[in-house]
Order: sequence, then C-alpha cells, then structure tokens
Amino acid sequence: MTYIDGYVLAVKKDRLDEYRKIAADAAEVWREYGALRTVEAVADDVPYGETTSFPRAVQQAEDEVVIFSWIEYPDKATRDACNEKVMTDPRMQCDMSNGPMNGKTMIYGGFTPIVDNG
Repeated sequence: MTYIDGYVLAVKKDRLDEYRKIAADAAEVWREYGALRTVEAVADDVPYGETTSFPRAVQQAEDEVVIFSWIEYPDKATRDACNEKVMTDPRMQCDMSNGPMNGKTMIYGGFTPIVDNG
C-alpha cells in the first residue's frame, strides 16, 4: 500500500517563483530515491478560519501564501529509505532561515491511506 508525506507551509509571495524552482529540483531528488509522485500546490481558495484553517496553521503573514504538498511512495519502507538518503544528499542542503519559505511554521507528517481511488 502507498504511503504519503504531507506538508503545509507558508511562502513569501514575492519569492514564489524561487520556491517553485527549489521544489521542482527537490522533486527530482525524491523521485531518484524512490518517490512515485510529488505535488506542490499554492492556495487560491483557502479562507482564514475563525478557529482553525491552513493560514492559521502556518501563521500565514500578509506577504505569504500557503503551500499544500505531498509526496507519494510505494510503501512506508521506501519512504523511510528515501527520506534518509534525501536528508544526507548535498543537493538538498540549504539555509532554511534565508529561504522563501517559513520552515518554523511548516507542518508535516506521514500518512497511511485508508481510501485511494487513484
């Protein structure tokens, strides 16, 4: 059964093209190490909720936009091996404090699908 890593993060609006390039380059690395699919999506219909919402979750600032992304793997074992390789790959080393995204408020986690109509 497939396994999914999910991410929600805030990206500076004026640096969205820079983030897109970083994400596209990273996607190639993840695919090289076993990921089946990577998706990066920018919010365009995401209201600020009264109690909770994507913008609240990542503490979105006025000059930021929410990104929702996921990486699909054939199984959890492949995901674990892939992530271990990605984290030590020199192509993936970056200064998170100086990038286009807010790494401090990023939410991420691993998920086992319970419905998949793919």
